[in-house]
Amino acid sequence: MLPVRCFSCGKVIASGYEEFKARVEAGEDKGQVLNDLGYSRYCCRRMLLSHIEMVDVIAPYQ
Repeated sequence: MLPVRCFSCGKVIASGYEEFKARVEAGEDKGQVLNDLGYSRYCCRRMLLSHIEMVDVIAPYQ
């Protein structure tokens, strides 16, 4: 689960994750998508670029 806010600056980032994920899977450049969504700080960009969906990995073991 993606955190609602950036750990460093506190900007809300969870609201743009679904669009980011969909556009990147459609083949768009990650950097351009982040620019279009308004994530200009490197801390917020880091949060979205490095996120891994662990729910899909952990769910089978419950």
